[in-house]
Parts: sequence; structure tokens; C-alpha cells
Amino acid sequence: MKLVTLTPAVSIFALILCGCSASKTIPGADRVELVNEAPDRSKCEFLGEVVGSQGNWFTGDVTSNENLVVGARNELRNEAYRLGANVVHVQDLKNSSAYGSMGTTNTTGIGKAYRCKN
Repeated sequence: MKLVTLTPAVSIFALILCGCSASKTIPGADRVELVNEAPDRSKCEFLGEVVGSQGNWFTGDVTSNENLVVGARNELRNEAYRLGANVVHVQDLKNSSAYGSMGTTNTTGIGKAYRCKN
């Protein structure tokens, strides 16, 4: 049996390609609603704080700003869904840059997850 080994350049290229796309939502998380205003506490149960992030010093420069934001928002949805939430009050969305970077390298979103009745 012949083992296939990847050269370091091919490995780095593969990592860069993985960093270019936004994180995906897990099945069911796409139904989690992100809102800018806190939901009615009489109809919603607070489940906890959630954090979603996309990008790092290595992949941030090769990932579009749009994909950094979409990926962070999708991670918020994923974390909320794992808690059983259907609404996230997004409190903060921050972009950051690394020294020597060409642009934004990371986007992080913070929110409060709720399970709300219709």
C-alpha cells in the first residue's frame, strides 16, 4: 500500500481554502432568529450567553469580510441551538485586525440566547 504525503505548500494551500468560506449552520440552527432588540421576557426564557467567531491570524486575510461576519453569525446560531434557543439577542459584533494584516482577520459576535413561545 502506498501512502500519500502532502508537501507543506499543499497543506498550507488546503488550510487557506478552508479558511475562505463562512462557517455553516448545523441542521436546525438556521431557524434561530438573530435580533437587535431584547425579546419580551414574559414570553421568553433566558438560556445563557453565546459567542460566535470566525477567522484568525492565519486565515483572516484570505477570508472576505462578508464571510467573517456570516461565519460568526452562524456560529452564534449553532451555539444557541445547542442550548435549545430559538432567538439570540445580538449584543456585540466586533472586527479585529492582527499586526501586519491586510484587513480584518477576525469577527466575533456575542449574544443572549432565549427560548421563546410563539
